Amino acid sequence: MADYKEIVGTRVKAVSANPSDPSDGQVWYNSTDEVLRYKKANGAGAWSSGGDLNNGRRLQAGSGTQTAALAFGGSGVPTAYRAYTETYNGSSWTEVGDLVYARDHTTGFGTQTASIMAGGYYSPPAGRKKIVESWDGSSWTEVGDLNEVKREIASCGISTAGLVFGGELPSPFSAENESWNGTSWTELADLNTARQRPGGAGVQTAALCFGGDKDPFTTYSDDTELWNGSSWTEVNDLNTARHGMGGMGSSTRAMGCGGYAGGSNLSVTEQWNGTSWSEVGDLNIARTIGAGAGTQGTGLFFGGWGPGNIEKTEEFTTVSTIAVD
Repeated sequence: MADYKEIVGTRVKAVSANPSDPSDGQVWYNSTDEVLRYKKANGAGAWSSGGDLNNGRRLQAGSGTQTAALAFGGSGVPTAYRAYTETYNGSSWTEVGDLVYARDHTTGFGTQTASIMAGGYYSPPAGRKKIVESWDGSSWTEVGDLNEVKREIASCGISTAGLVFGGELPSPFSAENESWNGTSWTELADLNTARQRPGGAGVQTAALCFGGDKDPFTTYSDDTELWNGSSWTEVNDLNTARHGMGGMGSSTRAMGCGGYAGGSNLSVTEQWNGTSWSEVGDLNIARTIGAGAGTQGTGLFFGGWGPGNIEKTEEFTTVSTIAVD
């Protein structure tokens, strides 16, 4: 019979404070409280208000964590493309260096101090773009282009090892999947289902793609696909088909929140446990095409369309520990 170390990969550790984002089933000894604790699977969670963006917008990109996030690009009022970049410290947003190219319908991945922004739509001249920019913590620099022009893309990873997938080409929707090595992009195996505006989570070698639009535009997707570094596999569907979700987390512990389907903006939040999706606490503001950052247990969702451009930020906290007698 397997013991705890064989199942989880580590022995039970003694720590002075509870881990910030433990895995389901993880056990530890809290030496301060003098009690054994564990992470309860599918623990309850809720969204609370964070600090407002300085510039309310939709169709922007995001990266980082709940306490160190980056928001960049998007559309303002009424439809102007934005070059704004803002950093979040866990309570408030600060404007920093603008993008080289103002644009919306874009995607991004990385950390607050090292991120990539890829693709999108901007004017003049109006159109989908394959331009990529790199953020070094103070300014943006244009780097190697995507292989294909596209917008409405999902992505994940770090600034030197990322993945972008899906999106909208000039026609039709895209199943393309490109890998970033810090210098250039390489086309890899396509998604099984072409789509735009899906959610994304994970890293370059282990990613999750969920939801989106399938052709035609009125067909919202609940499809979920898992990337193992070489191919995509269809896994269990979302409970609510939609596009324009905020995605965050890993390929085994992801979260998708908000979105749009059936003529309505949604507040629905779902968590992925590596096998299936379950609904947890709704967003306080129903909205779509915002941006997400952080993890499944400590998520961040900001901006979007509600209707109207939204400046509101919400923070997700999981109730994750209970004492074991």
